Amino acid sequence: MLEIQEDSVISPKQWYREACLLGGFVCDPAQAAAIEELEVLWQQLVEFKHKRNQFLGHSLLSPNVPNGLYIWGGVGRGKTFLMDGFYHCLPYRRKRRIHFHSFIAEVHHEMKKLADQSDPLMALAEHIAHATRVLCLDEFHVEDIADAMILVRLLDVLLARGVVLLTTSNYAPDNLYPHGLQRQNFLPAIELLKRQLKVLSCDGEQDYRMMQKGRDALFMSGDDAAQHMAALFQRLTEGQTDPADRVEVGHGHISVRRLGREVVWFEFKELCGGNHDHADYLHIARHYHTVFLSDIPKMTRDNADEAKRFTWLIDVLYDNHVKLVANFDVAPDDLYGTETDDSEFRRTASRLAEMQTRHYLELPHQIHGTLLT
Repeated sequence: MLEIQEDSVISPKQWYREACLLGGFVCDPAQAAAIEELEVLWQQLVEFKHKRNQFLGHSLLSPNVPNGLYIWGGVGRGKTFLMDGFYHCLPYRRKRRIHFHSFIAEVHHEMKKLADQSDPLMALAEHIAHATRVLCLDEFHVEDIADAMILVRLLDVLLARGVVLLTTSNYAPDNLYPHGLQRQNFLPAIELLKRQLKVLSCDGEQDYRMMQKGRDALFMSGDDAAQHMAALFQRLTEGQTDPADRVEVGHGHISVRRLGREVVWFEFKELCGGNHDHADYLHIARHYHTVFLSDIPKMTRDNADEAKRFTWLIDVLYDNHVKLVANFDVAPDDLYGTETDDSEFRRTASRLAEMQTRHYLELPHQIHGTLLT
């Protein structure tokens, strides 16, 4: 990510132009087209803020809120990179950037806290709208009926209350929740997204994460992998380990192999087995800058539930710049066979490739805003 000074104002187009000058960066026509749209939205938001400040001082009128943007495309196309650039360029305080997994986890958490309200979802939507003018949701997708039904109402209220939504997704709106239970009840949300947001494809064949793969591979396989991991764990923790054999998450705990102050070592069967969810993984991402993970198996239909949790885990670790040290039963490039070849797993494989690069390893441990109110 190109560094932006806190007190500077730079547009997305200027930011992208400077990023293109960096060594190893490849300018991309689809990304450039997306930047043009992000530039338009940025200009509209800056103008909206200026006009609204004027209106508040002289009349009860308010300018029209700009429409948002829905950017979709295949894995590794730089959608998250573009969103992060836009977010850092935007001179707003009432803005949030959050991964969709984290957003949904927070929605469920906040609704439980508002259970005494006559309509917890409406109360939550009002709180979010009060605190947030621009909401950036990365990796938007829908997996189950409960989330789908929440989103139907939540998106409607947020957009009606003037929240500007910028979202990235691997799916075009019409392809969201394609085979989901009672999908017909989610169709109004799809139509709302298409009506209220400009839909932009940022697709192409090149996965730029693969171009950055460097020498700092921390993924291993073979008989000596555990020994190499133990030596690295010792070095990272400087021998200062915690005798605890588990970590607390949510309403339960997860057994650990070894534990340091900000480094933790799990077995795959403990972390991705059981009944763990996005909230558990987000808790880990908040507290540990490096996660060690042992004995990751090949992903097949026989371990489909564990494979799905692994995709959640990698999304959360990646989004918060958590470093991953892992050993695999097979080479990481062979982790997913043809029987698990869908977009979710392709995204995970692409992110695993990037998490080995020097660029990713140099990123600071970062928690994007997760408090909705």
